[in-house]
Amino acid sequence: MTRMKTVFYFISILTLLLYSCGSKKSPEELMTEASTFTQEKKFPESVNAYETIINDFPDDSLAPEATFNLATLYQNKLVKNLTEEESLRKAVEIFQSIHKKYPNSSKAPMGLFMSGFILANELKDYNSATDVYNLFLKEYPDNELATSTKEELDNMGLTPEEILQKKIARQE
Repeated sequence: MTRMKTVFYFISILTLLLYSCGSKKSPEELMTEASTFTQEKKFPESVNAYETIINDFPDDSLAPEATFNLATLYQNKLVKNLTEEESLRKAVEIFQSIHKKYPNSSKAPMGLFMSGFILANELKDYNSATDVYNLFLKEYPDNELATSTKEELDNMGLTPEEILQKKIARQE
């Protein structure tokens, strides 16, 4: 009887180990799944896959991209049960987290820029947007988005007509 219990115990432990090792997907697999889910418009599943990468593999090279893609889902208001403003604020928060967690990532400048862009152009939070844009220019003065950032600061709060009038006045 004791031998049977030992064998049963051993098989149970082995099964548990095999199951737990085999059930965890790699960041690459999760990224592929998230992309597929997004294409299929299965946004809750996309969010779950991206969040799994971010939470379970924060040091993986795919984590900044997963974070960026997750923020984009919120920016495009594709996550249900949130108001438009809640979704945009969540996007800002997630975009900014790329700069905080992965400052050396190629996604960090774009994440910071996008957070400023949403604050200025969608949420009309000009003070916060100005702070973010100024941080961008301080951190990434030579980035390809620096010119756009300066234009955003220069034209913040203006209507398209006012921006056009401003450009015409400069040319005269």
